[in-house]
Amino acid sequence: MASKSLGFLSFGHWQAGRGLTPAAADALAQSVDLAVAAEQLGLDGAYFRVHHFARQLSAPFPLLAAVAARTSRIELGTGVIDMRYENPLYMAEEAAAADLISVGRLQLGIGRGSPEPAWRGADAFGYAPTDDRSDAELAREKTKLFRAAIAGRPVVAADLGGRPSDELLLPIQPQSPGLDHRIWWGSGSRATAIWAGQQGMNLMSSTLLLEDTGVPFDELQAEQIAAFREAWDAAGWEHQPRVSVSRSVMPITSDLDRRLFGSRSGHDQLGEIDGAWARFGRSYVGEPDQLANELAADRAIAAADTVLLTVPNQLGVDYNAHLLETVVRDVAPAAGWTTSAEAA
Repeated sequence: MASKSLGFLSFGHWQAGRGLTPAAADALAQSVDLAVAAEQLGLDGAYFRVHHFARQLSAPFPLLAAVAARTSRIELGTGVIDMRYENPLYMAEEAAAADLISVGRLQLGIGRGSPEPAWRGADAFGYAPTDDRSDAELAREKTKLFRAAIAGRPVVAADLGGRPSDELLLPIQPQSPGLDHRIWWGSGSRATAIWAGQQGMNLMSSTLLLEDTGVPFDELQAEQIAAFREAWDAAGWEHQPRVSVSRSVMPITSDLDRRLFGSRSGHDQLGEIDGAWARFGRSYVGEPDQLANELAADRAIAAADTVLLTVPNQLGVDYNAHLLETVVRDVAPAAGWTTSAEAA
């Protein structure tokens, strides 16, 4: 059987009057509880989406630290932090502190971010790109400084009685050794996947690709992963890369499951985002044995070492724990996977 790191990915939606998550406090508390349940079920990862100006999870590090305090084994990650909004050095301090609390379990997905409800939201946070730089360039520059800081490189001159030192430079504190190898770039195209490989970051690919060549989503994503690995090898990085893909997997085992998800599309979808055509991955909905066969044939899943299951968090912790348990118990083994926890 193939070993796959199997985790969940929650957007942390909340909305008054709908579902079991009416407020932000509920979304945060339920996120922690679901991570605890996922660890008990044998999953390998608890990942959380980061969105700003929306009724969704937005401030990852307090949440990651809270999950770390309630768990002992499961990986804790993001998918993804929009670097345009971040102060790289302050983020490096928060990330290192959260990683130390978790005893080295953070897996941080970062990137340029996705389309958002706010008009130039990062500008409101105080981070407007100059006229000669794009949003993508701003995100990459901040990423460069963030990665240098968490790797322990000196980033600021020491103060020598009112003047800067030319020789004594200071790194951020605290430091969490190894965190720099646990950074993932959220990539929406083959070109950005190649860049991630060249930079030595792991690859995080979602259910959306910001390009379309006419081939099925899983094939296009497999091409993206192959391009990433080729760029990684060409760059000569000594540590091994990791690759994650996200999938919406809804096993039908009851009438409730059928009422909730039986009408979901089982086909890729096309849409226009930021003036370009994008391809959205299909939802996997069906009986467990049917899902196992379909997932086993997914070319991108076969090429990845990590699979993140997107969960409908507003249905509550109990329902989502049931969903994850069905995947771990009935779908994954039939698809030929064993979780990393089981393999260990």
